[in-house]
This record gives sequence, C-alpha cells and structure tokens, in this order.
Amino acid sequence: MAKKINPWVVWGLVKELRTAAEDTRPLHVSGALASQLEKELARGAAPGAVRSGGRIEDAAVLVRVLAGAPTEEDERELREAKRAKVPVVAVQTGAEAFDIPYVLATDVVMCKPGAGFPVEEIAAVVAARLGDAGTALAARVPVLREAVCAELIERFSRQNGIIGVAVFLPGADFAVLTLNQIRLVLRLAAAHGLEIDQSRLPEVLATLGAGFGFRALARQVLGAVPVAGWVVKGGIAYAGTRALGEAAHRYFAAQAEAKTPA
Repeated sequence: MAKKINPWVVWGLVKELRTAAEDTRPLHVSGALASQLEKELARGAAPGAVRSGGRIEDAAVLVRVLAGAPTEEDERELREAKRAKVPVVAVQTGAEAFDIPYVLATDVVMCKPGAGFPVEEIAAVVAARLGDAGTALAARVPVLREAVCAELIERFSRQNGIIGVAVFLPGADFAVLTLNQIRLVLRLAAAHGLEIDQSRLPEVLATLGAGFGFRALARQVLGAVPVAGWVVKGGIAYAGTRALGEAAHRYFAAQAEAKTPA
C-alpha cells in the first residue's frame, strides 16, 4: 500500500525553498579579463548578482580567470576561497593547460586563444559545482539558468532512479519519489525567479498525479519481469522524473518570459 503524502511535509519543502531564495550572495569574477567575463555573465542579471570586486568570502561562487600558469596572486585568491569554503571554477586562457592549485580538474574550463569566453561551458561547470545551491543564483543570473536547471533535473532523476532500484517493497518508495519530484519542481520554479507560494500548488498536484502514473507502470513491469524488474523499475523512476523535470522547466521558462517586460 502506497503511503500518503503529508501536506505539512509539502509546505515544509515550500518553506525550505523560500529560505534558499533569500540567499543573495553574488557570482564573483576575478583575474585576467575579469571585467569582460563579468559583462558576459551579467547579461540580464539582477543588479549586484555578478561582480568583480568585494570580499570573496561573501560570494556564492568564485570564477577565477588565469592567463597562463598560476601566479602568486592567483594562488593567494584560490587559497582564500578554499579557506572561506567558497566553490571555485577556474577559466584557463591560452593554448597550454597548467595544474591549478585548490581547483579540481573537473572545475577548470579551457578558453582557446581568440575564441572568446565559452560562457555556456562556464555556466555548466558552475552549475555542477553548486548543485542544489545554484537555485537562488540562477534566479538572478539568467546566463546560468539553463545549466542549473539541467543539473537539477539530472541530479533528482538520478536520485529517484537509485531509490527505484533500492526499494523492493511495493509502494514503499511512493512518498520518497514523490517528495523528490515535488522538490525538483519547486526548485525549477525558484531557478526561474518565480515566487514560491500557493500559486505553485497546481504544479505540485501535477507532480503527484504524474509520479503515481509512472510508479503504476513500474509495478506492472516489475510483475512481468520478476528477475530484472528492479532494474527496469529504477529506469522508469529515472525517466519519469526526467520527463517531469523537463516539462516543468519548459513551463516555468514560458512563465518567466511572459513576466519579462518587452
């Protein structure tokens, strides 16, 4: 028997997202050609959401541009960010790649000479580095929005796929999968800068209905394929959550565009 969702738990998710939306820490750009990259990342952004000055410890993420091998100034700033627990993405200009202290190889973006800054790639690495914490920043920095939403959809879909595989009792996964889908939908709304209040309830209800349909299909498959059914069940949980997330992303993107002054 599937467990029912407690409405107070749903309201708890709404409050959680409201608290997260209050995070106004900016994206901090520094290093070589910082002012140029700042302009590209700040297209359509809220005032102060992207900056190249101020204290690093007050930032949501640091994007450091390096011109060649890391200098003492580069190392000092990267060390400062690490001490302040500020996530770092490094943009390496030039044809040669160098080891960058305090930065993982996966958090380095190469910028080829004469090609301009790869803004979409930078946004994707920033989104991957921030994870769920990128929601509030995406609401204020449109350049990051697509990448942050893609990262959220992938993360929650992967989580639900794992839950679908790991939970064997029929219906026992209902509450967990559904709450994860609700959390995803609410985060996607927040990433588009849409207020999280009673007007989001229709989307939550849609999440419940769609999620139940996917799990009903999974139970049928599990009965038809008793040996490997748990694998298929996990795949359906993953695919169903991804489909729901992508549909919600398109819906909220259209709503956000409609609210933007012409």
